[in-house]
Amino acid sequence: MIKITSKHFEVTESIRERIETRLGKLARHDVQLINPHVIIEQEKQGFKIEASVGIPSAKLFAQAKHDDLYAAINAMGQKLEKQLNRLTHKPESQRHAALKVEDDAIDDDFDDNLEEEYAA
Repeated sequence: MIKITSKHFEVTESIRERIETRLGKLARHDVQLINPHVIIEQEKQGFKIEASVGIPSAKLFAQAKHDDLYAAINAMGQKLEKQLNRLTHKPESQRHAALKVEDDAIDDDFDDNLEEEYAA
C-alpha cells in the first residue's frame, strides 16, 4: 500500500491511480517495495512531488517539480526507475571482476599451448 500525503492539495482518485501505476512499473525489476511514501505539495509555480521507497538492499528517493502534476509524477517515476535499474545491474557493471575472470582464462590457455609445444 502506497502512502500518499498532500500539502495544500486534495488528492483525487485519478491522481492516486497515476501514482500507483507509476510505482507499479518498478515491479518489473522483481524487487519488493518497502513502505513507499509519496508527498505532493502545491507551490506557487506548480507542483513538487517527492517519493521515498525502501527496497531490501537500499532506499530510493526522488523529487520532481513541474507546472503539471501528471508530468511531475512521470518525472519522479523515471528517476526512481533509473536508480533502481542502476542498483539491480550494479554487479554486472563491475568491470574489474569481469576482467579478472578473462585474464585467468587467457593465462590457462597460454600454459596449455606451451606444454604441448615442448612435449612434441
